[in-house]
Amino acid sequence: MEEKPKIRVRDLNIHIGKQHILKNVNVDIPQNKVTVILGPSGCGKTTLLKSMNRLTDLYPEVKVSGNIFIGEEDILHTTTNITEIRKRMGLLSQRPYPLPMSIFNNIAYGLRISGRIQKKTLNTRVEHYLRQANLWDEVCDRLKDPASALSIGQQQRLCLARGLSVDPEIILADEPTSALDPISSDVIEKKFIDLKENYTVVLVTHILRQARRIADNVIFMYMGEVIEQGTAEEIFENPKEERTKQYLRGTFN
Repeated sequence: MEEKPKIRVRDLNIHIGKQHILKNVNVDIPQNKVTVILGPSGCGKTTLLKSMNRLTDLYPEVKVSGNIFIGEEDILHTTTNITEIRKRMGLLSQRPYPLPMSIFNNIAYGLRISGRIQKKTLNTRVEHYLRQANLWDEVCDRLKDPASALSIGQQQRLCLARGLSVDPEIILADEPTSALDPISSDVIEKKFIDLKENYTVVLVTHILRQARRIADNVIFMYMGEVIEQGTAEEIFENPKEERTKQYLRGTFN
């Protein structure tokens, strides 16, 4: 029996003023897979990602209609506190934004807001999440140093570790390697592949090579619409829509 999708988006429309940003979006995002949202700049990829943890609520001019189900809960029409909804999702932005505190406290912050405040627990869990992000060996002797002293690639992995520290079910990543060098990008990509064993990963990118390397599932968007979605093999090897074929060939206008 096929598992229900982890995230189901139904008839999602987003307007900013008179602009229709997302148009009748319907997508299914499978559990414990890496789903890549692919498409040219300005097609609505990031807006779709932000709607999944209701970051769109931060902008009063944004009007949202439709349904987004995380499991069985429609997060657009729920009495659950938005903070609790967002705790279910770790978010990784284009550029890393470590908190203005030590490496240790960047992770401890997430643990404290989720109620784990005993010192012994903090030390153990900080190490655990830094290891999950492949960062522990590089920083274990400098945990009291400011996070800003890390390289950009290390900062991005620190932000990933901080996102994992609230025990999310879903990892949302918006162009997470766009500011990184190739070696750091490779580390992050491999980490996403490892993390899908325990998390559902949704990643926005416009880099075809990256999508081919890590995607299990692909959503191709253009001008606010979902043009095609399916497994990576279906989309990359046998796309059905002409616009998808053009984009993959690099002849898209």
